[in-house]
Amino acid sequence: MVAGTTRFTSSQRRTGARLALIGLIINFVLATTKITAGLLGNSYALIADGIESVLDIFGSLVIWFGLSVASAPPDAGHPYGHGKAESVAAMVVAFIIMAAALALAVESVREIVTPHHAPAPFTLIVLVVVVITKELLFRTVLRASVEIGSPAIHADAWHHRADAITSIAAFVGISIALIGGPGWEPADDWAALAACALIGFNGWSLLRPALAEAMDAAPPRELEEAIRTVALSAPGVTAIDQCRIRKMGLELWIDIHIEVEGSISVREGHAIAHLVKDRIRSENPLVADVLVHVEPADDSGRS
Repeated sequence: MVAGTTRFTSSQRRTGARLALIGLIINFVLATTKITAGLLGNSYALIADGIESVLDIFGSLVIWFGLSVASAPPDAGHPYGHGKAESVAAMVVAFIIMAAALALAVESVREIVTPHHAPAPFTLIVLVVVVITKELLFRTVLRASVEIGSPAIHADAWHHRADAITSIAAFVGISIALIGGPGWEPADDWAALAACALIGFNGWSLLRPALAEAMDAAPPRELEEAIRTVALSAPGVTAIDQCRIRKMGLELWIDIHIEVEGSISVREGHAIAHLVKDRIRSENPLVADVLVHVEPADDSGRS
């Protein structure tokens, strides 16, 4: 068997942590602005949107902490590294999103049945600025999550999109309340309630892949087939018996069983194993380590 050292992606994790901190600062400014404007402009939808931004702050802190932990190198207690911290962070953010959706839904229903004044027109300007800012932040973070391959950063990106959705819903509701006049005051509350369903769905969509990774679910079949093809292309390999892939944060750890001619020496089999490992790692930069097990093939070339 052949094992190698871990290939760290610390620069990628630093990029993710930096984006999380930038999101935290922006969320703090937006949360303060929305809650203040909501109180002055008599708009519960805007206040609820501000509360959701406060939860975004906690989400960004969780993502930043998770990435910081995940970037720590392997140690005696964690020989495979700390990459699972990213999955845990993504799950925590998903739960925060779903909890926020439930809490805002309850408050929206309470506001619907409680008579109140129509919101002030200036609240629409605040929401336009918020939507543009959050959508730009969503696109920036989502692009980084795709490049890095981080579920935690991906969750943070969709957290920004969820915030933009609530702001759009608040904009629609406030507009209807202002245009409709007396009797249409609860329109922004109904819009906030509709947004809660979308936010809850986003939370669930983020929870599923993070939970699957934490449970070591098998990666896409295409990835396994690609690794098998690379291993089989190495001179001396007659077949691939098993191939198991585990995703740890941003990195892939592979256990693969190759078959070689049974008559070759141990030294030759060891050299073939090293060649397989090197080819797989050079083909996919996300592969941190490959454990190669060598098995003898029978006369037909198969075990």
